[in-house]
Amino acid sequence: MPLDTDTINELRPLVFSIAYRMTGSVAEAEDIAQETLLRTVRERDAGTEIEYPKAYMTAIATRLAIDHLRSARARREEYVGAWLPEPLLTDGPADPVVDVAAEAEMADELSQAFLVVLERLTPVERAVFLLREAFDYRFAEIGEIVGRNADHCRQIAARARRHVVVARPRFDASREEREALTDRFVAAAREGDMEALVALLADDAVLTGDGGGKAPALARPLVGPERIAHAIRAFFRQGERGGFTVRRVELGGQPGFLGVGPDGGVAVAMALQVADGRVAGITSVVNPDKLAHLQPAADHS
Repeated sequence: MPLDTDTINELRPLVFSIAYRMTGSVAEAEDIAQETLLRTVRERDAGTEIEYPKAYMTAIATRLAIDHLRSARARREEYVGAWLPEPLLTDGPADPVVDVAAEAEMADELSQAFLVVLERLTPVERAVFLLREAFDYRFAEIGEIVGRNADHCRQIAARARRHVVVARPRFDASREEREALTDRFVAAAREGDMEALVALLADDAVLTGDGGGKAPALARPLVGPERIAHAIRAFFRQGERGGFTVRRVELGGQPGFLGVGPDGGVAVAMALQVADGRVAGITSVVNPDKLAHLQPAADHS
C-alpha cells in the first residue's frame, strides 16, 4: 500500500525536532524538514516502497543536517562575537512545524545552553548522541543512518556523552519554580532594583549575547551577578526609553522574554537558565537574522 501524504505530514514535527537539535537554527530546520518531505513524496511517487516512514525520513533529515553542519563550521569560525542557536518559541498553541506538547517533555534538550554544548561535538557525534539520548533510537538503527556499525555508534555515543556531561547545563527546578523566579527577575529589572537582581543571580552566572555583527551586543560573555545585574538594568532602561515592551515567553523549554518594539517587531530574545533557586545563565539574541521567525509572535503581545 503506497505511503499516504497524511502519514508523511504527521512526521514533520519529528523531522523538525531532529533538524533543530542538530543545527540550532529554526530556519535551517524548517528547510530540512521541507526537503525531507519533498524527497519522501518524490520517492513514493516514483514507486519506491517505503515500509518504515519514520526511519526513512529520520535518515534523510539527519544526513541533511550532518551535511549542513559540515558546511557551517567555516561560517561559524568567522562569526562576529558569540554564536548562539536561534531561539525556539515553545509555548502557545502548537503549529504545523513544532509539536509543542511533545517538545515540552524534552525541554532541557531544546535549551540554547544545551545546544551550545552540542557544538563541541562533530556532526556525526552530534547525530549519534541525539538519536540515542533524545529520541531513543537503537544503535543498529543509528548505524544505518550515519553509515557506521552498531558497535562503532556505541563508542561514538559514549565519547560524545563524556564531552556533554562535563559542560551540560543544570536544570533542576520545576517549570513553576522557573517561571516564578523569572517573574521576580523581570520585576526587579523593570524597577531597577540592583539588590534584588544580584540576589537572584548565581555567583557564577554568565550572560552571553549574540548580535552576529548586525546589532549591538556584548563583545564577550559577562560573568558574575553584579556585572550582569548592571547590564540587565541598563537594557531595561534603554528599552523603556525606546518604547519597548517585555513579553514573557518560553524559549527552548526555558523561561524567557521577548523585547518588542513600538512597531511590533521582536528586537531581543532572552532565555534564563535556572538552577539551585537562582539564575545560572542568560542567553540574549539580538541578531535580527535569528529573530525573523519570532516576528509574528509580536502581533499577540
